[in-house]
Amino acid sequence: MAPERELEIREFRPGDEIAFRELNEEWITRHFALEPKDVASLADPQATILDKGGRIFLAVRNGRPIGCCALLAMGPGEFEVAKMAVTESCQGAGIGRRLLAATIDGARALGARRLYLETNRKLASAVHLYESLGFRHVPPECVVPSPYARANVHMEMNLPDLL
Repeated sequence: MAPERELEIREFRPGDEIAFRELNEEWITRHFALEPKDVASLADPQATILDKGGRIFLAVRNGRPIGCCALLAMGPGEFEVAKMAVTESCQGAGIGRRLLAATIDGARALGARRLYLETNRKLASAVHLYESLGFRHVPPECVVPSPYARANVHMEMNLPDLL
C-alpha cells in the first residue's frame, strides 16, 4: 500500500469543475437545498467566479480533491469567501482550517482589505472555524440582503487588522 501523500492546497485547474460541483452539492444537499445561485456558480465556476476576478482553492489528498473554497470578487479590495466544503469523510482533521487559511492568504496576495462570508447557524462547526480565524459577526443592521435563503449568519474580516 502506497503511503498517503501530504495534503496539498492548490489553485483551481481546468478539469476541477466536477470536483468543485460535487464537493459543494454534497454539503448543500445534506443540510439544505440547492438554490438558483448555487446552480449557476457550480455549473460554470470559470465564468461565474474566476473570470470575474475570483479564485478557487482545492484541498487535494492522493490526487483526489477533498475540499474547496472560493473567493468571489465583490469590489475593489473586497472578496466573499464562498463555496467552502470538505467532503464528509475527511471532516474533523483540520483540512477546513488549512483550506480557509490558504484562502485568506490568497486574498491578501490579491490586495484584499475585507473578506465577507455568509453561512447558517446550523453549521456550528463552520461558524466556530470562521470565528477562530478572525471573522467577526456583522451587526444585523449592516447586513445586505443575501441571494441565499439559507444565509442567516453574516461575518467579515478586515485584513489590515491582522497584520
